[in-house]
Amino acid sequence: MALSEVYWDRQIPLPKLAPVQAKVTVALVALLCFMNSYDGEFVFDDSEAIINNKDLKPTTPLNNIWSNDFWGSNLSSNSSHKSYRPLTVLTFRLNYLLAGGLHPVGFHVLNIILHAVISALMIDMFAILIGGLAHDENGRILNNAPKTSLLAALLFAAHPVHTESVAGIVGRADLLCALFFQLSFLTYCKAFNRGSDRDDRFSVQWVVVSLLLCAAAMLCKEQGITVLGVNAAFDVLLICNVNVYELSQRLLLRKKPLNVSEILRTGLLTRLALMGLGGLSMLYARWRIMGTGPPAFTEVDNPASFAENIFLRIVNYNYYYSLNAWLLLCPWWLCFDWSMGCVPLIKSATDWRMVWLLLLWCILIGLISQALCSQDSQRRRTLTLGLVLLVVPFLPACNIFFRVGFVVAERVLYLSSAGYCLLLAYSVGHCCCRWSKYRKPLCVSVLGLLCVYVARCALRSHQWRSEQSLFTNALSVCPLNAKVHYNVGKNLADRGNSTAAIAYYREAVSLHPTYVHAMNNLGNILKERNELIEAEHLLSKAVSIQPDFAAAWMNLGIVQNSLQRFEAAEKSYWNAIRFRKKYPDCYYNLGRLYADLNRNVDALNAWRNATVLKPDHSLAWNNMVILLDNTGNLGQAELIGREALKLLPNDHTIMFSLANVLGKSQKYKESEGFFLHALRINPNSASCHGNLAVLYHRWGKLELAKKHY
Repeated sequence: MALSEVYWDRQIPLPKLAPVQAKVTVALVALLCFMNSYDGEFVFDDSEAIINNKDLKPTTPLNNIWSNDFWGSNLSSNSSHKSYRPLTVLTFRLNYLLAGGLHPVGFHVLNIILHAVISALMIDMFAILIGGLAHDENGRILNNAPKTSLLAALLFAAHPVHTESVAGIVGRADLLCALFFQLSFLTYCKAFNRGSDRDDRFSVQWVVVSLLLCAAAMLCKEQGITVLGVNAAFDVLLICNVNVYELSQRLLLRKKPLNVSEILRTGLLTRLALMGLGGLSMLYARWRIMGTGPPAFTEVDNPASFAENIFLRIVNYNYYYSLNAWLLLCPWWLCFDWSMGCVPLIKSATDWRMVWLLLLWCILIGLISQALCSQDSQRRRTLTLGLVLLVVPFLPACNIFFRVGFVVAERVLYLSSAGYCLLLAYSVGHCCCRWSKYRKPLCVSVLGLLCVYVARCALRSHQWRSEQSLFTNALSVCPLNAKVHYNVGKNLADRGNSTAAIAYYREAVSLHPTYVHAMNNLGNILKERNELIEAEHLLSKAVSIQPDFAAAWMNLGIVQNSLQRFEAAEKSYWNAIRFRKKYPDCYYNLGRLYADLNRNVDALNAWRNATVLKPDHSLAWNNMVILLDNTGNLGQAELIGREALKLLPNDHTIMFSLANVLGKSQKYKESEGFFLHALRINPNSASCHGNLAVLYHRWGKLELAKKHY
């Protein structure tokens, strides 16, 4: 079970550090790489998973996180992404509670600390996978490969592909999953910390604890269940010392009978049965929780899975694998999103990109043959376990078992990169052994690679600090990605630069002619610029492509209202409400339409619906007060105004409208109080000063009237 000291370890161009020193060094490198993202904003997916997620707020019942998905939608809903990660959401809620609101610094700091802890723990994990499981007289695990495990952990800590997981707050799911993944593996190793030489002795309790930690990893992110595959491979190769190549020869060629009793004596089948039962139970529970079945993804999310035949699907899936491999080998071209044309489909066997598929499989077959056929048992085990750690955590993202909702996602490589770093560290040691006279250049190359990694991490994490830099830098990596252009345009529009935003929205629609969200946003900007005909055309096209797009229906209604096409506008508003039952903004706009048509009762009902659905809808409350005031219903207007101020005690627009009503009712003193309160909140409101002056004029306080005039 235990291996002797790894022969290539002494050749690794790093000093041999004490265990605590090694872990502190790795943690400091991890902090150095990503510390400049600590004061970044909420970016990209953070808006849905954190800012708009009601499950983070203390007012939301804590039990909701167990019935909602990662984004705050109910799992039983057809629109749910079915990403069930309650433990991750719980940490977001804790961040919110400790910070007293949505302050991103605390979220970022916890992500950086988690990555540092995971990187430090990787030393223990790599030490066992490379050097075997051996214990000293006190029961502590011995590290038979201190230099190799340190180098692999340093490469992991500084790998730039981790930037999305660390600098993007939503990446917390990958970090927590990796932490529990490590703890599950290390706990499984504890099951063999025995005091006797009997091969059948292991602790069932530690195996069960390992399964519970696997379940915790799965509750952080679905990928966590793959630790069972790594544990099983570790058990077969290191605990039971099974030679996979020799075993396959016995089974296929029947050279020697398979000694089943020897395998049974190790307790392997019992442990595999425990893990299999635990894994199946987790999968069954996960399936039951999903409720309505797997999520429904579109061709935009994963075009290869919608390819016209199985050959093209397989070819494109393999091309995606080669892109993931390239991101591990050369993490220079990084992008927050790889969908919507960023990676065009391979549609012919003559496509030059087929070379990458062949190269990937040549390398993999070469590694597998070395892992299986090498006469060197240490090399065989290290390569096999490195490949297991590289491939197994990636399996949920490979489209084999189910369709995934992305083309390439850097975050899913967080765990798989550990296998790559292990293989790279082994390669350095092997090269130093084989070409000892070139040890100095190899040492310089390794240190240079680490420095490049650190610099690239610092640069990339700086880009993740704001949406403006994140989206703008993506243009050079994925110029054909419509979503990149859309997000650049949206960011520009949010910052008030609508002219520049229009160009990016048009490019997004040009690259992806059915991109309804880009059409909707472009139509909104054109509506504000009074370019109503083109706005109507874009929004009509959007709802024809996606008939249940409620926001586009509402915006189309606004444009049609402006064009005085009132009947069409009313139909559009009701379509929006049909597809989104709880839509307060649409009820508000519907009320405005009815007010323009002098359908006052209908207008009041629409605005009342808006305030029922959204009690802090200031515009709906204010419009009700104004309409009742204009129609002479001063008593009812006063009641509505007072009701609104109970919910919105600092809303100066409602105070202003209520003060006008009270002034007309000759309640001068009370009216004065509301005017003055509104002016304390908004002292530069000319209309408020003017109406207060009129009040004083009627009241006979001419000096005060003069002052406010």
